[in-house]
Amino acid sequence: MYDSAGLQVLSREECLELLGTAAVGRLVYTDQALPVVHPVVFLLDGECVVLRVPDGSATLVARDTIVAFQIDDVAPDLSCGWSVMAVGHVTEAEEPARLARLRELPLASRGHGRGDHYLVVDLEVLTGRRIP
Repeated sequence: MYDSAGLQVLSREECLELLGTAAVGRLVYTDQALPVVHPVVFLLDGECVVLRVPDGSATLVARDTIVAFQIDDVAPDLSCGWSVMAVGHVTEAEEPARLARLRELPLASRGHGRGDHYLVVDLEVLTGRRIP
């Protein structure tokens, strides 16, 4: 299927597969009534995006909110590429069993000796497009 711009519409499964190939995405949230786009290191865990952020990170204001998350890979001349965008609710993992499991994921920390927080974005809406 193609959209009105002639881009191929990706299935949820194709979007999840592409999310599993990337390491850096863009978290879009609101801070003090203004939009913020923040690059983040992430991992796909099932149908959730997991972020490991240091204590004091500006990204922590996204807890318990609805966010957008986006990744893409597009050639500079626009001859090929794709984009995936998700919308979902962010929670901080606090349950001991879940936190222990997330700590085992190979997710790099950006912290410098400070405690890390694990934010989880449940992918409620997931869309993607590919340049044919």
